[in-house]
Amino acid sequence: MKDHGLIPATPAEEDYARAAARAEGVALAAGGEPIALFQQWLAEANTTEKDLANAMALASVDADGLPDCRMVLLKGVDARGFTFYTNTESAKGEQLAANSRAALCFHWKQLGRQVRARGPVESVSAEEADAYFATRAHSAQIGAWASDQSRPLEGPRVLERRIAEAGVKFGLRKVPRPPHWSGYRLLPASIEFWRERPFRLHQRLLFERRGEGWSTRRLFP
Repeated sequence: MKDHGLIPATPAEEDYARAAARAEGVALAAGGEPIALFQQWLAEANTTEKDLANAMALASVDADGLPDCRMVLLKGVDARGFTFYTNTESAKGEQLAANSRAALCFHWKQLGRQVRARGPVESVSAEEADAYFATRAHSAQIGAWASDQSRPLEGPRVLERRIAEAGVKFGLRKVPRPPHWSGYRLLPASIEFWRERPFRLHQRLLFERRGEGWSTRRLFP
């Protein structure tokens, strides 16, 4: 079966030449602190990507050991790790409850950069979850009450009815955080930075947790 143009062609020499010109003067230096480097890259991605530079692929494992992956939004990053929020009764929530380890991946096409991290996952505090939930739009707060995320949906009108019911229940007053809605923090055991280079000779720099610090090593592309 032909792909009918759905799969991009393999880069030609001139494509590599343009990539080389774009990458000129940019270095991926070893050493330092990976979270600070990530924050720098994210700040740059916020200026170059069309939208959602904080979008990341989150991978977890189900009860049968089968990997699962979906896109979520990074909502916080500091020395502790990477934070995101979700319905804790969703598929990802159940998987993380059974196996509290995960991996994540950011890809910024315009910059030609990628960051991967993996490690154990912990729940954020109730105070953190409350504080973030309060910043969400009122309609998004209502949606968190109305949706049984990942559960079978008998039809679109069921969700519409539940949204309407939640809207009537809370009106325009402050919406409390649902008990099944909270956040998780991935505590990185390793973080890998990847930078696109011409001719597939990409740069890869791996940080691995060593006690309170980090070790670094370069990897072949």
